[in-house]
Amino acid sequence: MGMSKGDYILLDYTVSSKEDGKILETTIEEIAKEAGIYKPEEVYRPRLVLLGETKLFEPLEEKLLSIDVGQEFEIEVPPEKAYGNRDPANVRVVNIRELHRRGILPKPGDALDIDGRVARVISVSGGRVTLDFNHPLAGRTLIVRGKVVRKLETDEEKIRYLVWEHLPRLDPGKIEVLLDAGKITVKLPPETLLVERIGLVKLQIASDLNERFKDMLGVQFIEEIEFKRSEEKKE
Repeated sequence: MGMSKGDYILLDYTVSSKEDGKILETTIEEIAKEAGIYKPEEVYRPRLVLLGETKLFEPLEEKLLSIDVGQEFEIEVPPEKAYGNRDPANVRVVNIRELHRRGILPKPGDALDIDGRVARVISVSGGRVTLDFNHPLAGRTLIVRGKVVRKLETDEEKIRYLVWEHLPRLDPGKIEVLLDAGKITVKLPPETLLVERIGLVKLQIASDLNERFKDMLGVQFIEEIEFKRSEEKKE
């Protein structure tokens, strides 16, 4: 049966390089640890994908539109449909003094912002710096393995996971969504109050919901803090 454009899905995936088998990205914590790419600050969980809207590799989107929930898949993404082929014209050699004037002390492996473009430092030698403006994965064929973990069916589910996208460290089970008379109420756990710049985050969530739920009139956020009372001793 497959998915359709406009569907909200939760997707687990792992991306590796066909050339050397190296794992480049994954949503699965165990795989990240085994591959040596685990980052403690990263939140490992299935990604929310809005088919037809979320930017995906073309072969990946085509595959998702042809499979069912729970079905595992593996696809190959050629360079021209991933990060492009390597272009020798995107490799430049500059005088190190040019970078020093910008306050940059280049080292091999550094990623630099040069006039709005990202360049990797390939080498520093004899007062000259070789910069590569190609994407780090340019020229590579990618292998994507994954599974659609879940398809979100109700507006309440869709809103819950859209909120979770903005507050990824929350337990989604603690995000409660109520819809009534065209109004959205989002109940959040008390730890939300500790999130940095939570006011701005709420504005971003509201903007996101306004864009996707045109029939809704507004959204209110509630942080509910329950008082813990000890039980009175029975006489």
